[in-house]
Amino acid sequence: MAKIATPPDSPEASPGATHWRGLEALYATAPVNDLFDSRLEIDGEGRSTIHFTVEERHFHAAGAAHGTLYFKMLDDAAFYAANTLVSDRFLLTTAFNLHFTKPIRAGRARAEGRWVSGRRRVLVAESRIVDAEGEEVGRGTGTFMRSHIALSSLDGYGK
Repeated sequence: MAKIATPPDSPEASPGATHWRGLEALYATAPVNDLFDSRLEIDGEGRSTIHFTVEERHFHAAGAAHGTLYFKMLDDAAFYAANTLVSDRFLLTTAFNLHFTKPIRAGRARAEGRWVSGRRRVLVAESRIVDAEGEEVGRGTGTFMRSHIALSSLDGYGK
């Protein structure tokens, strides 16, 4: 009896892969992201990672990243993790709770987002920032709701 091997699933083979690539393109074309050396990666439903570089220009007076950087990366990672489950509408952040674990210095880091619950009107997702040493430096939880804005109407989404 012959054995048939099933090839491993790949993100590109997923029915959501086209939507995920559209979200990655949308992130890349957002004007605010010109302020940061960052890149969004979506490798599965309900998951996202933002790879970014912390630079001295992001520092507050005491020599570590200002909270705006934490919020931006945590909100975006949670937002895009949630938006992987919604393929027709742009989501809006309605609330976000942020917890600072430790200061983050210059270097590479990543924000990891994960969908937690909800699929209809309100979605909940969480995220965390991990620094170059692998230490968690911040964590957040957000709630997101469907907007009236069609993803297909946004210039960057289809690119």
